[in-house]
Amino acid sequence: MEIKQIDRLWYVLYTKSRFENVVNDALAKKSFEVFLPKILVKSKRRDRRLMIRTPLFPGYLFLKTDLHPAKHIEIVKTVGVVRLIGNKEGPVSVAAETVESLKIMVAGDNKVLTGARFKKGDPVTVVYGPFAGVTGTFIQYRGTGRVVVAIEALRQFAAVDVSEDDVERLPKILS
Repeated sequence: MEIKQIDRLWYVLYTKSRFENVVNDALAKKSFEVFLPKILVKSKRRDRRLMIRTPLFPGYLFLKTDLHPAKHIEIVKTVGVVRLIGNKEGPVSVAAETVESLKIMVAGDNKVLTGARFKKGDPVTVVYGPFAGVTGTFIQYRGTGRVVVAIEALRQFAAVDVSEDDVERLPKILS
């Protein structure tokens, strides 16, 4: 009887918010090949002028596996893992060339630009600054690094102009 060799492919893994490093380390300890692309950004803390490495795609990392059922269970049992990204047929693989390109992009200390973080109507929360804790709806970009967030209170809307770095997208709640 011939044993069929299953190809190991790259997949995108969705994690809990701010659990990228935890998941990356836990899967590496389980001998999985993982890749968490990180870029250098200025620290958001007002009292420091540090450059820190943060995930290029917050909430996501790449995992190379053959998706054998036993391995799949080990992956999803890992603390902080939400699911593998896919469609109704199952997880969808990412081209190895794409992952290699990302590795090259983040290997240096060059600035990596990404697309718009927010779309009109996205639920967001302000995490830093004088409006920290406020939740609302993303309205628009206003100049470099500034966004407008609408806040509903007493069935009326108010909008505030805040730094894009002070705002995070909330997961959309499916009804």
